[in-house]
Amino acid sequence: MSEPFRTRRFQAIAPELRPRRSRSAARVIITDGHSVLLLADTDPGLPGTRWWVTPGGGIDPGETPLAAAVREVEEETGLVVEAERLLGPVATRTVVHGYSDQVLSQTEAFFLLLLAETFHPDAAGLTPDEQITLDGWAWHPLADLAGVPEPVWPSDLAALVALGPTPAQWPVDLGSVEESTLPVD
Repeated sequence: MSEPFRTRRFQAIAPELRPRRSRSAARVIITDGHSVLLLADTDPGLPGTRWWVTPGGGIDPGETPLAAAVREVEEETGLVVEAERLLGPVATRTVVHGYSDQVLSQTEAFFLLLLAETFHPDAAGLTPDEQITLDGWAWHPLADLAGVPEPVWPSDLAALVALGPTPAQWPVDLGSVEESTLPVD
């Protein structure tokens, strides 16, 4: 792992001067089968940017992907969930995020959390950086994801939810993608 992601300054710098960082991450697709919980994320160095992501983040040293997924769900939504409730990983990928202040390459493991009903997230556990970048959350109907005006990352989220609790198909390799507010090249 390179220099920690949590050392960001959130100020735009010349694209060619952006530091490059890498890490492993765990993400959680939280769904009731009809809608999915997404967080609104922003790039403070590029005012007006906004996109939707699943809860999740970097895996800390000594932490397993599953433990990181459990921790991230609690930090970012307030929902305390037992590790056994998370299915997967259902998918993996390598993603490069070009932000105004850095380029982040990460390998991601996606877990699935199926709920009987939606809940209202609580922001009390957000890290200081998340308090700067996250701009709310919403339960988005799966059928409407393609019509969301801001980007939804990963773009094939509805297909991942459709996998459901069928371990024979896991993990789906989503390959390598770029999701950027400021392109890498």
